[in-house]
Amino acid sequence: MKVVLIAMSGLRAYNEELTRLGMTLPGLMDRGRIIAALPSLSLLTLAGMTPDRVDVEYHEVEDLRKLETLPAGDLAAFSTFTARAKDAYELSARYRAAGVTTVVGGLHATALPEEAMRHFDSVVVGEGEPSWPRLLADFEAGRLQPLYRSNGVEFSLADAPMPRFDLLDIDMYNRLTVQTQGGCPWRCEFCASSITLTPRFKTKPVDRVIAEIRAIKAMRPRAFIEFADDNTFANKPHARELMRALSDERVRWFTETDLSVADDEELLSSMRDAGCAQVLIGLESPTALGLDGLELRQNWKRRRLDGYLASIERIQSHGISVNGCFVLGLDGDGPEVFDSIWDFVERSGLQEVQITVMTAFPGTPLYSRLRTEGRLIDETGWERCTLFDVNFKPNRMSVSDLEHGLVELGRRLYSEEAKSERNHRFGRQFKQGLARRREERRSHVC
Repeated sequence: MKVVLIAMSGLRAYNEELTRLGMTLPGLMDRGRIIAALPSLSLLTLAGMTPDRVDVEYHEVEDLRKLETLPAGDLAAFSTFTARAKDAYELSARYRAAGVTTVVGGLHATALPEEAMRHFDSVVVGEGEPSWPRLLADFEAGRLQPLYRSNGVEFSLADAPMPRFDLLDIDMYNRLTVQTQGGCPWRCEFCASSITLTPRFKTKPVDRVIAEIRAIKAMRPRAFIEFADDNTFANKPHARELMRALSDERVRWFTETDLSVADDEELLSSMRDAGCAQVLIGLESPTALGLDGLELRQNWKRRRLDGYLASIERIQSHGISVNGCFVLGLDGDGPEVFDSIWDFVERSGLQEVQITVMTAFPGTPLYSRLRTEGRLIDETGWERCTLFDVNFKPNRMSVSDLEHGLVELGRRLYSEEAKSERNHRFGRQFKQGLARRREERRSHVC
């Protein structure tokens, strides 16, 4: 039996003006492109738990128009972004017409299993790991079910198999992914991943993380690692153990976390020593109105707002770049937010900035609320779920205000002059931090 794993990769803005702007100002959509260009860790993990008797291949499909020949197999297993769901449906139809059975899992299928079942022979809801062995056995026995659910059974990351990195053409990627945890303690209304697939925060044993990194290093000794986490440092004891282990591995890495990492000087120092190049932090908005009510459980980010500037300075003083992420179109923000973000970036010294549009992804509380309020532009317009296109009616501005504001703020933030100035400020913060820590060490000695 042969299984072909199909990752629907590649991401472009639905709005043609944004796509053109992305060509001239790459910083506008760089993070979206990076995510779309990463290999599908979920599919590689499923490959790692596939019996040796099964032949497995991994393929990425970026442009259906260029796919002349289908990768051959008996079973085609898909993973897709919501923005490419309709492309996945079209490709599944081509496979089924050729007599190949198709299956899909992931965020979109979990949010809309009934829709996915119209296009695939089988749909996996929730985490794929608990269902995959049974699905393969059922397929081999000729009794494949149309729907597989984990039935409340959560997959323990202590049981995670080694992902099949060997299936990749390693030279295609400038960074490779490793998971250290799943979920996030904060429940932001617009967040799809932590709520849809992993309702509880959980961590992977550090020895398994290191084993995966070493497997990557065996293929590419100077690999750059991206941790495929929602919030790597939410569990501080696990984070400290991970940093100690990473310090001997001599790898450079990037991850996503929250501002609480700035509260721990010892952790920041160990992150730098362990090879941390940059952290992406969801600042979301520089305004109290924008942050208020963003989280379903707490107003944690709203309470941290007054400390945003000091926290950024503290992190970057350790030589760790902060990529500050702002979400445009939040209900509390009007057109004035574009200037507010520009002013905040200027004052903060952020080395990198990411701006995205608030996006109502299916399965999120945000999608449900905006649907109830009649504010979705197209309830099934999945091609607009790119983080750069507008798929809803904003609360305090028009759709055109939001689209225009995104473009113009992008022009300002990603000009060569602005990027150069941010790099210089980051360098100054790092030098000042080094000088301060040297002085503190001298004071302790005396």
